[in-house]
Amino acid sequence: MYRQQQLIDLLANRRILVAGYGREGRSTHSLLQQLVPNSEVVVARNDEEIYAALNQAKAENRPFDLIIKSPGIPTMKLEGLCSLDTITSQTDIFLQVYGSQTIAVTGTKGKSTTTSLIWHVLNQSMGKSHHIILAGNIGIPLFDILPQLDEQSITVAEFSCHQLENIHCGPHIGIILNLYQEHLDHYHSYQDYKMAKMQIVLNQQADDHCFYCTDSRDLNILTEELHPLIHSTLHPYSLQQALYSDIATMQTRLQGDHNLANIYVARQATALLGVSPTLFAQALASFEGLPHRLERVGTFNGITFYNDSISTIPEATMAAVTALKEVDTLILGGFDRGIDYSSLGRFISQPPTPCQPINNLVFVGDAGCRMHQLWSGLGILDGKNCLIENDYSTLVSWCYRHTRQGGICLLSPAAASYDAFTNFEQRGNVYKQLIINLQ
Repeated sequence: MYRQQQLIDLLANRRILVAGYGREGRSTHSLLQQLVPNSEVVVARNDEEIYAALNQAKAENRPFDLIIKSPGIPTMKLEGLCSLDTITSQTDIFLQVYGSQTIAVTGTKGKSTTTSLIWHVLNQSMGKSHHIILAGNIGIPLFDILPQLDEQSITVAEFSCHQLENIHCGPHIGIILNLYQEHLDHYHSYQDYKMAKMQIVLNQQADDHCFYCTDSRDLNILTEELHPLIHSTLHPYSLQQALYSDIATMQTRLQGDHNLANIYVARQATALLGVSPTLFAQALASFEGLPHRLERVGTFNGITFYNDSISTIPEATMAAVTALKEVDTLILGGFDRGIDYSSLGRFISQPPTPCQPINNLVFVGDAGCRMHQLWSGLGILDGKNCLIENDYSTLVSWCYRHTRQGGICLLSPAAASYDAFTNFEQRGNVYKQLIINLQ
């Protein structure tokens, strides 16, 4: 294993708690068994077992030297139970050893598409001379790719706020796409969430690079505030730059201005590694995008259905509607995390030109009910057909009956899926299958 001794030095002769035992936790446990079989390792599979392990360590005065936390375990749940300095993660350990060979993408929305596009471009352009590896929050634990790494490897990783909050080393190239309200149930405040994301740049060194989008107001302000603490080279970019760049004329299947900005930063980041405009354009043209992100399900009975289940915040939903322009029916709601929906309400009331008015609205779950209640009191729903319904089979049938011929029915919920589904992928798959079943 490439740089195995460096990993052993970080993990050996320590009392370790593996906190969480999902995909990443199991991957962590497997690596510990392989590299440091003589270390004392305690596995805590869920919140109850984590609390029990930490309380027992406290009672016995035998604290853990390392707590390798899975992303799904909020750090704030561990406060008062251990020294927060002992908390680490796969991401933290990986970057300490392999950060110099890593391109990392974070942000509230657009991470998976941008990460996958960069991987695709590098694989198409440099795959013969370098081993380009995709990993991270995209569904591939970092420790699972360790056997594939060598001196010529480049890891392209998607990182969530949960993966970044405890890191001590940044990637060689970091990208922050945007910052919006998200995951507020995992943090004490929106500021804490934003600072978790910003660790990607705050832990970089002088020879590293970080791209950030100035169109994201919160991101732009925070980067300026933190500027004295940043040592890497900053590369601000914007949609305006993208519109007047060479990528504006390149062939792509990705729709919307938000994707144009993401393509632009992918172009700039890969250019640092020597990818020419011609090679980038060729790779972009063959990139198909990812499921559940403005995914065209098909046109049935004159209605075109789109699945954008990944959109769990208002800003993403507004971007999706703006990209498609002809949305006649919009499906909203799900698990309620207390997000402010006033901006989405104003958008629906007065969509930007050239978007057509949205005539039909479906409200799902507690978040949907709150949207309906809020907007009803403001007159936003006047003259619109509305349905409050939690059953997707019923609501898809309703959408078939009410969406005009030539119009678009869009699932872009602006809410999480956890009230009724395992994740946004399951929600999107259920939606797609129900549409096909009605044919």
